[in-house]
Amino acid sequence: MANNWKILITDYAWASIEPERQVLAEIGAELIAAETGDEPELQTLAPMMDGILTCWNPVREPIIAAAKKCQIIARYGIGLDNIDVEAATAHGIVVTNVPAYCIDEVSDHAMGLLLACARKISRFDWAVRSGVWDQNIGPEMRRIRGKTLGIVGFGRIGQAIIPKAKAFGLTINVCSPRTDPKRIQETGAEKVTFSELLATSDFITIHAPLTQETEHLFSDAEFRAMKPTAFLINTARGGIVDTAALTTALCYGEIAGAGLDVLETEPPNPNEELLKLNNVVVTPHAAFVSEDAILELEVTAARCVAQVLSGQLPESVVNPSVLEQPNLRAKSLK
Repeated sequence: MANNWKILITDYAWASIEPERQVLAEIGAELIAAETGDEPELQTLAPMMDGILTCWNPVREPIIAAAKKCQIIARYGIGLDNIDVEAATAHGIVVTNVPAYCIDEVSDHAMGLLLACARKISRFDWAVRSGVWDQNIGPEMRRIRGKTLGIVGFGRIGQAIIPKAKAFGLTINVCSPRTDPKRIQETGAEKVTFSELLATSDFITIHAPLTQETEHLFSDAEFRAMKPTAFLINTARGGIVDTAALTTALCYGEIAGAGLDVLETEPPNPNEELLKLNNVVVTPHAAFVSEDAILELEVTAARCVAQVLSGQLPESVVNPSVLEQPNLRAKSLK
């Protein structure tokens, strides 16, 4: 084909971009992977690009303004906190994500962290490797069945964890202010307020996006409102939890422990105090990972780019108002 479209990949977390290359080659598009992915490099490359694929690197106003030809910014994943969607919309650029991505993986990982905390698996492992064979280290363990799991957010992942948690005998409460209580009840859970969730939960798992509203949703007051025997699980976004406040809460026994796949700073500073605590389990933003999920992610995100450049409506437009704007760059979408 003679389209000569160029697609920028700002960053990716997998070994190969061959699946994207194959999808985009079908419409004659060339992939260009950034070397550093920092803002100056992306601003330099942006004017040549007809589309942008991005994983975690920020795509902010300066990059968007420089991308004069860009028709689409496609997010590898669900969350959009690294993309200035408002700026993209103002410039007539379609933004897409992959909303069905890694639902099983993240909900499985959240349950894994819950179990690791409740059953002290990491702490026992550390002890045995250090020559300590003792079932009584750390706080007392309690049976999981009959305890209460509080879920923050009622998106696809938040919903997916409900049957998995119920299989362990957990009672489920959900905090999702904009969701009809009947929808939540249909899943076998109950809708509660945030303050009720904090006070009643033995485990809290976060499945909400990072927004101005949810940034540091969990901070000093929230940890003091939780049970001292409760555990916090976060597989969503690190910025939803105030790291300093969580560290204090864990050090002073305001909560029992935490299981974290995401942190405010990634990777963390090696001297981060949180990493020195034995009542926290940390994994390296890996909840989304499986070979199956990553392949689906690569293909779906690339297909959204191919659809827009080919004049087709993509699978998931997160800024649908742009489709009615006179400055929409993808003029022939249908």
